[in-house]
Amino acid sequence: MASATISCQSTDCINSNPPSHLECPTCNKLGIKGSFFCTQECFKKGWKTHKIVHGIVNPPASTDGSFNPFPNFPFTGSLRPIYPLSPKRIVPDHIVRPDYADDADGFPKSESIAQGRPPRILTLEEQEKMRVACKLGREVLDIAASHVRPGISTDELDEIVHNATIERNAYPSPLNYKRFPKSVCTSVNEVICHGIPDRRKLREGDIVNLDVSLYYDGFHADLNETYPVGEIDDDSKRLIRTTRESLDAAIALCKPGTLFRDLGKAIEPVAKKNGCSVVRTYTGHGINNLFHPSPNIPHYAKNKAIGTMKPGMAFTIEPMLNLGPSWDTIHWPDNWTATTVDGRRSAQFEDTLLVTETGIEVLTAGSKKDV
Repeated sequence: MASATISCQSTDCINSNPPSHLECPTCNKLGIKGSFFCTQECFKKGWKTHKIVHGIVNPPASTDGSFNPFPNFPFTGSLRPIYPLSPKRIVPDHIVRPDYADDADGFPKSESIAQGRPPRILTLEEQEKMRVACKLGREVLDIAASHVRPGISTDELDEIVHNATIERNAYPSPLNYKRFPKSVCTSVNEVICHGIPDRRKLREGDIVNLDVSLYYDGFHADLNETYPVGEIDDDSKRLIRTTRESLDAAIALCKPGTLFRDLGKAIEPVAKKNGCSVVRTYTGHGINNLFHPSPNIPHYAKNKAIGTMKPGMAFTIEPMLNLGPSWDTIHWPDNWTATTVDGRRSAQFEDTLLVTETGIEVLTAGSKKDV
C-alpha cells in the first residue's frame, strides 16, 4: 500500500499540482477527504469541476440493488464503481492486530508518534520476523492471483485475500487503515492504486493490480503485482513489462550506502524509454512494526528524498507507471481510488526489501513471469 502525498486536486492547476494543504471547506463539512488545493486562485479556477462532488447523494439503484455511488463525477476512463460494498469482513479475536484495527477513525497512532524519526535498524530477531511475515504475504498474493479471471469480482478477490490471511493467523493490514474498508487494494485499468474491491466483475482484456499487506507477529509485509485478465492488448503488455523492469532496475541499485533519492534515477529512464510516465503522488516507504514509517521513497528522477541505506533497514519500492506522458492523478470521491487523468492504463509492482551487510534481500520475492 503506497504512501501518499496529496497534490493539488485542480485539473487546471497553474502550479503543476504541488503538495497542497488548502482544504475545500464544503468537502470538510460533508466528510469528503482529500480535497486539497495549492492556492485560493487554483481552488476558484477549478470550482466548476470540483463542486460536482458536493452533490453526490442517494444515487439511484438498479433492479438488482447495485448502483454507481458517484453518478455525477467526471470519471476519466470507462471504469465505474459498483456498490453497495459488502459488509466489513470479520477478523477472529485471537489474531494480533495493529493499533488502528479497531479504532473508529482507523488512525495509526504509532505511526504518528514515529513521524520524523530516522528509519529503524531492525535487530536480527526482528529481521527474521519480517522474513516470516513477507513469506506469508507472498503466499497470500499468489493464492489471490491464481483466481484472477474474467467474471470474478474484485470483492470476491478481497474475500480470498482476507480468508487466506486469517488462515495464517495474520491481520490484513489495509483493513480499517485510515478507514480503508477492505482487506486488499484492487486497482483495475486506469486505477493507479488504492482501488476499493466492489461488485464489478473483471472482464477479458482488463489488467488488475492486487496489493496485499499483512501483519503477523508484530510486523507488516507489503507487496503487489499487476496481472492480465485473459488476453490483453500490446500496450497493456508493454506497460506491465516496463513496470516490472523499472522495479528490478531500482532493486539492482540497493545496497548499504545507496541514497534513497537515487532509486528514481533507475526507474524513470526505463519508463520513458517505453513510453510511460512515473507517478509522483505516491511513494515507497519504510516498513517494519509500522505500516508506513520513514523513509519516504519517490520513484521519479531528481527527487529530494532524504536518507541512505543501512544494514537492517526494511522498506518498499513500488513504482506506478502510466501509459503516455501524464503522471498525475485524480481521486474518486471515495477518498481512496486514484486514477490517471487521461483514462489511460496504469500498472504497479512492489516488493519489500531488507538491507543486508553486503547487499539487499528481497523478502517478498516470487517467480518471474513473462507478459
